[in-house]
Amino acid sequence: MPTPSDCPCGSAKPFASCCQPYHLGKAKAPTAEALMRARYAAYATGKIDFIQATMAAESLKDFDRAASEKWAKESEWKGLSIVALKAGGEADTEGVVNFVAHFAQGGQDYEHREIAVFRKEGGAWLFVDGQSPKPATIVREGPAVGRNDPCPCGSGKKHKKCCGA
Repeated sequence: MPTPSDCPCGSAKPFASCCQPYHLGKAKAPTAEALMRARYAAYATGKIDFIQATMAAESLKDFDRAASEKWAKESEWKGLSIVALKAGGEADTEGVVNFVAHFAQGGQDYEHREIAVFRKEGGAWLFVDGQSPKPATIVREGPAVGRNDPCPCGSGKKHKKCCGA
């Protein structure tokens, strides 16, 4: 169970030595993941100035500050899960972070799932764009079983009268 001094980003580090230095401008996030965590912590602590300051110029045109402030204020932030990373290391200039932000509003739990794209400019990581993940495509390993085909379970019955019922 996290303590009140733990960083909201879920790193299990104290806030003062995790995301807070980024919020205060005392340090720059070294990786795309670190910036993603700091942005989550900024929502959790109401630091919307940090959210806005870490956006690439092209993403600012779609930024609704009032809506972001409202969302941050009205939500209970419950944790951040990093699903996958693609590049975004200290030596990279681009990175992708697939994440799930857990929060509650009005007693109802929600998940915000996003694939966020980041770019490093002038030594600082910036949020460029975010997209909702698309469901994975299911690929069959064998041919589809028709209703009148024999059931693949080996019962000898037609599929529609056995496992397809």
